[in-house]
Amino acid sequence: MGGQKEIVAYFYDPEVGNFHYGQGHPMKPHRLAVTHSLVLHYGLYKKLQIYRPYRANFHDMTRFHSEDYIDFLMRVSPQNVQNYTKSLGQFNMADDCPVFEGLYDFCSMYTGASLEGAVKLNHDCCDIAINWSGGLHHAKKFEASGFCYVNDIVIAILELLKYHPRVLYIDIDIHHGDGVQEAFYLTDRVMTVSFHKYGNYFFPGTGDMFELGHESGRYYSVNVPLKEGIDDASYIQIFKPIIEYVMQYYRPTAIVLQCGADSLGGDRLGCFSLSTKGHGECVTYTKSFGIPLLVLGGGGYTPRNVARCWAYETGLLVDTEMTHDIPYTTEYFQYFAPDFTLHPEVVTRSENGNSRQYLEAIVKHVQDNLKMLEHAPSVQMQDTAPDGLKFEDDSELDPDIRLHIKEEDKRIEAVNEFYDDDNDNDKEELKDPQG
Repeated sequence: MGGQKEIVAYFYDPEVGNFHYGQGHPMKPHRLAVTHSLVLHYGLYKKLQIYRPYRANFHDMTRFHSEDYIDFLMRVSPQNVQNYTKSLGQFNMADDCPVFEGLYDFCSMYTGASLEGAVKLNHDCCDIAINWSGGLHHAKKFEASGFCYVNDIVIAILELLKYHPRVLYIDIDIHHGDGVQEAFYLTDRVMTVSFHKYGNYFFPGTGDMFELGHESGRYYSVNVPLKEGIDDASYIQIFKPIIEYVMQYYRPTAIVLQCGADSLGGDRLGCFSLSTKGHGECVTYTKSFGIPLLVLGGGGYTPRNVARCWAYETGLLVDTEMTHDIPYTTEYFQYFAPDFTLHPEVVTRSENGNSRQYLEAIVKHVQDNLKMLEHAPSVQMQDTAPDGLKFEDDSELDPDIRLHIKEEDKRIEAVNEFYDDDNDNDKEELKDPQG
């Protein structure tokens, strides 16, 4: 990309923030609407290609998941759930993963956005693709897990593998990226690297540093188990050298970065002490390699902090300085009380349990394992599988099932929807907050 401005595609479905997991459930899709509002009111939309994304269908989801499971997600609803008692147990749909109104539509939206991001990267339509609604890394082939129903990450990586010999997956959510690791545990085509809290029965209980992958995938799973209270300095001390070694030994041709914001200090379910700036440093460093990059959301259970973090990281991805004060024009301004700032002070709940020696030992362990890789794996040349979304005209195409990318691109959001048009009545009120 040498010196040229990266093209950043940003996927957002205005309906995705309207879903509700149920009373008292920590996962709040509404955080996506709050994030998007900040992206607009900070004026970041001017530097993004904003798309209303494709919605994934049954065929897309069954590229990873079992047909029985996706069929169940399509049919079940709060109204008929009593007819599916047996299936609820079979597919792990319990308190963590409730059946809620519009569940299948929700999965279709966040999965379609990740899939379309992968297709656009494959065809050099953009350098970076962002889908904050994606990153649901716990979902398994046959079941839901940890608030995740469909694993959009695995589906997007499968799409990237049609064009890329080696894909690197990096996960900075506080929870282990178990669903993605499991999906690619036996292959060298994908390296999974997860930084997460481990121990004391912390969910999901996997992610020990000795989980290395198996068969062809041996040494292609990298796990960085951390203790509670890790701060920015400690996290960066371990993140940068590990990613540098991974890049050196694996040489990926595409990267997927899952930016779960539950690793921030003050998260309702988390116990780390990262600031938005520390979390963002991981995004900046990953971007610095100049490799096609798919950026996804994930966990994050204090919505105002999630929104700040992902809006800030959107700014980093388009190289834009953002004012410290939240623009008062955003309709969610009150969410950010009492400080109304982009970078709230981190309130440390627990001491940093990660000593320098412990972190250095993990880095050494990872490097020693990476040295076991003989060389970056290559792929025998073969016919490329058809794209998940079509680019060329195809008279056989069923318009209900597939959209042409050309049609998709016509749906790029008009700039005047974003408060910046001369004819906009609210123009005075909603001027660029940095102006």
